[in-house]
Amino acid sequence: MMESAEITVGFLPLLDSAILIAAAEKGFARDERIEMKLVRETSWANIRDRVAVGHFQAAHMLAPMPIASNLGLSPLSVLLVAPMALGLGGNGVTVSVSLFEEMSAHGMAGDLDPADAGRALKAVIGARGEAKRLRIAVVHPFSGHNYELRYWLAACGINPERDVDIVVVPPPLMPDALASGNIDMCCVGEPWNSVAVSRGSGRIVTIKARIWRNSPEKVLGVTARWADANRDLLDALLRALYRAAEWCGALQNAEELAAILSQPQWLDVDRELVHGCLTGALAIRPDHIVQVDDFFVRHEKAATFPWQSHALWFYSQMVRWGQCRHSLRNAAIARDSYRPDIYRRALKPLPAPLPGANLKVEGALARPQHVGASKAGLILGPDGFFDGRIFDPDAIDAYIAGQNPHREK
Repeated sequence: MMESAEITVGFLPLLDSAILIAAAEKGFARDERIEMKLVRETSWANIRDRVAVGHFQAAHMLAPMPIASNLGLSPLSVLLVAPMALGLGGNGVTVSVSLFEEMSAHGMAGDLDPADAGRALKAVIGARGEAKRLRIAVVHPFSGHNYELRYWLAACGINPERDVDIVVVPPPLMPDALASGNIDMCCVGEPWNSVAVSRGSGRIVTIKARIWRNSPEKVLGVTARWADANRDLLDALLRALYRAAEWCGALQNAEELAAILSQPQWLDVDRELVHGCLTGALAIRPDHIVQVDDFFVRHEKAATFPWQSHALWFYSQMVRWGQCRHSLRNAAIARDSYRPDIYRRALKPLPAPLPGANLKVEGALARPQHVGASKAGLILGPDGFFDGRIFDPDAIDAYIAGQNPHREK
């Protein structure tokens, strides 16, 4: 049996820190003889740097961040591994009240449909002209937010490089940035979209779960050196987090989870607002709630499995937007940043259905489907992109070649 150990884990106050917080609050970490200290941070740059210098042994991390570090694209780049995902979905695209009114005037239905919102946004951009360019905030250059936003814009005929200005703002500051008029629009994780709506400064126009359903968002990030030197501790941590994910994913625990997450030391936002985010009951405007399937998936559908096809899709977007060059070596670095082998090793003692493959075709499932696993009961999908495209990691060269920088229509 592993001796008791202490571990310091960095996190940002976001809905998808739930698994980490539950592992500490509900005793799953202690069951594995781990004393887990969670440290709340204010920006993803701080998370990146404090992992690099050894302040954090592990961290709540943007899913593309380990890939960027391993490709040498980040300051203080160190070798990182992502042995576990921390859920699927959870982001939204929120606009200022004035931009919402402009989009509505151009025919937007306001039902979260990405194509509909994109058509209206393109019309607004055309009507505004160069003198009134939209400023859109994302949380980090190497983030799912940046890539899904750009993917959505480009598929709707908007050139992210030419037609808008994209800036970086830390997640908790997004509602204030909208309220002050410093940004017109943002792509951020919950609860900060819902906070903007509740404060009257924003309206949600589409969400990650409609742009790419059941898509990757955050991972557990550790340095490769620490993972190699602390194999038993990392395995124990993954088991604790997996059991926390099971608990978080059970609908009957949503009320208690919302109460935990809403506390000042964690998200510090209204309990009912957090509960709506957990159950997919989103108040996209003050007077309108939409029920969203698979808005934020904590456990089902292999939500914690580090699919290497997810890593390769993020890499394809890094290439698309000029952050790195495509090569066989770079693709291999990206793929191997995610470590399903560590995940399987750690969870082998648990009755967990483990996928039989490391990669899958992304966007191919129109409905839930049973898939091969070490134990019965694993269902994946639906996982479609809103524009109907698919990503086959075995055909990544063709995918990259076929994705023009903006795919104008």
